[in-house]
Amino acid sequence: MSAPTPLEVARDRFLADARQLAPGEEDARIAALRSSALEVFASEGLPHTKLEEWRYTNVSPLARLEAGLAAAAPTPEASRIDELALLPAARRAVVVDGHFSPELSSAGSCAESIAALRRWRPDHLADLGRLPDLKAHPFAALNTALLDDGVAVQLRARENDIRPLYLLFVSTGVAPVAAHPRVSIVAEALSETQVVIDHVSLGETPGITNAVIETCVGPDARVDLTLVQREHAGHFHVSGLHVEQRRASRFTARTLSLGGALVRNDLSLKLAEEGAECRLDGLFIGSDAQVLDNHTLVDHAVPHCTSDELYKGLLGGSSRGVFRGRVVVRPHAQQTAATQSNPNLLLGRKAEIDSKPQLEIYADDVKCSHGSTIGQLDPDAVFYLQSRGIGEDASRELLTRAFAGEILGSIPVAGLAAALEPLVLDRLHAARQ
Repeated sequence: MSAPTPLEVARDRFLADARQLAPGEEDARIAALRSSALEVFASEGLPHTKLEEWRYTNVSPLARLEAGLAAAAPTPEASRIDELALLPAARRAVVVDGHFSPELSSAGSCAESIAALRRWRPDHLADLGRLPDLKAHPFAALNTALLDDGVAVQLRARENDIRPLYLLFVSTGVAPVAAHPRVSIVAEALSETQVVIDHVSLGETPGITNAVIETCVGPDARVDLTLVQREHAGHFHVSGLHVEQRRASRFTARTLSLGGALVRNDLSLKLAEEGAECRLDGLFIGSDAQVLDNHTLVDHAVPHCTSDELYKGLLGGSSRGVFRGRVVVRPHAQQTAATQSNPNLLLGRKAEIDSKPQLEIYADDVKCSHGSTIGQLDPDAVFYLQSRGIGEDASRELLTRAFAGEILGSIPVAGLAAALEPLVLDRLHAARQ
């Protein structure tokens, strides 16, 4: 009998964690959801490279890290959180090593602890677990099996508070910890909000973040979401964003991957009713031996919907980027408009990008396009800047900043682009080395 693989060992370790997680006074529906997810994960396990969706990303390094749940997360000093925060003055909810921290949070009733709600007000989590396809997303199955805490955001009908809501997820690095936070965003009809989700590390100890975000966008609602991942270079980060849009809703998401040893972002979005529009932007900057993987699925399930997608990659050192963007237009989804673009710059001789934009069109009255480019900085553009008296290094810096700047420039949250700019410049500098 052959020895178990690292993926099998890690699966069994995660299963043991899930079975030891005390349900407390949990609602029967949520308990059943966790039990069902546990069965799925026990059957499917962690993904391997023989699976088409994971062929470019080997999670064995993540599996080898013996990281467990944090029984009780330490509470960092509030001043330290202020230093870390990209938006120190915003309403915020803070989650430390997977546990909601009321002491560090200031968002009030607009962002509440999932652990508290699932025990005392489970009716506020009626949509929890409805969107992710657990068999298609093994890490979402694991997150659900280990469902404990996170942040629930509920916008009532016609609630239009555009003040940004800042959700800060902190990895303390005190010990190797595997955190599985959940975020639920429900925007009812005609509501509007801006949400920033920020993952950051305090220490250098390797850890795992396995996050799931569910977003239900009601009729005529507006949700603008910015996801920032800036954990330290030894951290493993897996994130799943699952979205459903109703009639004439507007949803925007931008994903910025600026740290981590291995980062996997899965985005699955369903345009479920007519007139829905979505915009998906991404920026990933790699250096050293980082692996940055972005998978997106936009499902045009009905007619008269629009989607636009722009993901940009800059890869230096021996880093590897992956982009697989899939747009599906169902047979009755006539008059669909969909665009998808993935331009990439290779800044290191050993860097590589695997790009696979896809259109699956089963309707005939549509306007769809996609494209991908992979290359280095245009030598003519570098020469042009040098001819104007700018040094070669400065010329290359200006061009890479301009390439990344399009995504930063799309952020509507006041002060966020300015706070992110030095982080992006640091990552670009590392990628150019």
